[in-house]
Amino acid sequence: MNTITDMAGKAWSWAFCRAIRARQRAKALLREESAQGTTEYAILVGVLVVIAIIAIVAFKSKVEELWNAIKDGINSL
Repeated sequence: MNTITDMAGKAWSWAFCRAIRARQRAKALLREESAQGTTEYAILVGVLVVIAIIAIVAFKSKVEELWNAIKDGINSL
């Protein structure tokens, strides 16, 4: 019976230490300023994606005409 309680106590201690370490790491990450740069890059990429989608929708007919001209030129070879 003692071995089971000893094992449970060790498991509890291990889990408790892991939780404390995770909390310490989370606090350290919150104090870091490098995450701000990552957020800025993510916002920048999002804006670029939106601009690309708008450009594709706005110039769809022109791109389609160009693509068809290229396709016809290749097919005539």
